[in-house]
Amino acid sequence: MGERYGIRGDFRLHDARFRGLVPPNAFVEKLYSGARWAEGPVYFPAGDFLLFSDIPNNRILRWVPDGAGPGCVLEFRKPSDFANGNTRDGEGRLLSCEHGTRCVSRTGHDGRRTVLASSFQGKKLNSPNDLVLGPDGALWFSDPSYGILSDYEGYAAEPEYGGRYVFRVDTVSGRVEAVVTDFVQPNGLAFSPDGRRLYIADSGASHDPQGPRHIRSFLVSGDRLLGGEVFATVDSGIPDGLRVDLLGNVWTSAGDGVHCFTPQGELLGKILIPEPVANLEFGGPRGNRLFITATTSLYACYLATSGASVSAPRAG
Repeated sequence: MGERYGIRGDFRLHDARFRGLVPPNAFVEKLYSGARWAEGPVYFPAGDFLLFSDIPNNRILRWVPDGAGPGCVLEFRKPSDFANGNTRDGEGRLLSCEHGTRCVSRTGHDGRRTVLASSFQGKKLNSPNDLVLGPDGALWFSDPSYGILSDYEGYAAEPEYGGRYVFRVDTVSGRVEAVVTDFVQPNGLAFSPDGRRLYIADSGASHDPQGPRHIRSFLVSGDRLLGGEVFATVDSGIPDGLRVDLLGNVWTSAGDGVHCFTPQGELLGKILIPEPVANLEFGGPRGNRLFITATTSLYACYLATSGASVSAPRAG
């Protein structure tokens, strides 16, 4: 089961190497509570703030530190078109997956919204869920059916293109291409630090107890993905959002908190959270603060590692 350690017992050790990633005096702090389903955290270093989605309440929230306490959370956008996953592009603009509009959008610094992807082969997307920028500047996103299953986190509708795919968007030409088509419910995505691998979660067990609850690993070859073997399986709940640190370790959401795996898929340890975790984000001025969206709340803890800055893969 692992050894529990830390000032407040917030961490479970499964491998001695986990001690090198979590300071012995680290603890988990609750920054906010009041969401219905918190998701999609993205940190903006230029302003030292975090945006995250509250999907069923149809809003994006903004957290800012106050220097003395857990910080302050205010509404950033309402309605948000039931936004789920968020990230930022190379110019610091907000990119969002919207269940309500079934599209991926970009919000400019002037507040102007631009649709980047809304259809595939002339048919509507399902409900874009999570997204990440590749080392070449292309946009990769998952498109499960969660947002069209009911009116809870979007609008109930029938799927149009007949699958649940992972897509790549060429941000120069705008071309939308399906790169993986064999997922049950594709979810969170994250690149390895060298840009050579893309990790993608399959959360199919959310609606089928026999469905997948694992993360797959793909080799990136230009605009294609190769392989797709199972990298790791979570033993509690389902994997949803995930991030990679500068050492290549994969940190993923799960039912009992955040699980940390080595680049080889070995479980190092867990950050224990009292609510099922949906997503996470490295942030803070030094990139070593892990923000965690978990059902009703936003949590955070400091680590002895920082989030990866993905670089373009080198030939050979």
